Amino acid sequence: MEVILLERIAKLGQMGDVVKVRDGYARNYLLPQEKALRANKGNLARFEAERAQLEARNLERKTEAEGVAAKLDNERFVAIRSAGETGQLYGSVSTRDIADVLTEGGFSVGRDQVRLNRPIKTIGLHAVEILLHPEVEVTVTVNVARSNDEAERQARGEDLTQRDVDVFEFEEEEEEGEGAEGEVAEGEAEAESAGDDAGAEGEENA
Repeated sequence: MEVILLERIAKLGQMGDVVKVRDGYARNYLLPQEKALRANKGNLARFEAERAQLEARNLERKTEAEGVAAKLDNERFVAIRSAGETGQLYGSVSTRDIADVLTEGGFSVGRDQVRLNRPIKTIGLHAVEILLHPEVEVTVTVNVARSNDEAERQARGEDLTQRDVDVFEFEEEEEEGEGAEGEVAEGEAEAESAGDDAGAEGEENA
């Protein structure tokens, strides 16, 4: 389907461009979100008649977004989640979760404005891009931790994931060492028992 863009769309084009997109993308996103119009003579004429108004509205939205960007860019937010010893989350942090965290922090952000290639599945500091406007993008840091104390330690630069892995490996080695010592002790006990039995038999024969 060919559409007329009513605003800049990343990887598609600028306002006023006529581009070809998948029918589903147009019907489910571009048209209902009023980001584009079907490309036909009537809509082309309508766009040209409303171009000045659309450009003014876009500039106003961009100015508002830039105001928010000045406060939001490089901000840090904490998301507390349950995770295992190695830092792997029991679940994940999605675009909706991040939007909720930012909203709780005083910034009105929708999940469709959060740019995340894949859900976050480990504790740590994660850089996330937020699209405030087609021409205004900022980066925030989401500090995913198991507690506020861990979040503070991660913010200071401590790698809790690596620490947990080291501790886990140390405990495994310690358990293996204890097992080996137990086997040695058991072997010594069996040897002593065998020696005692042999001595007893010798006495009886004597």
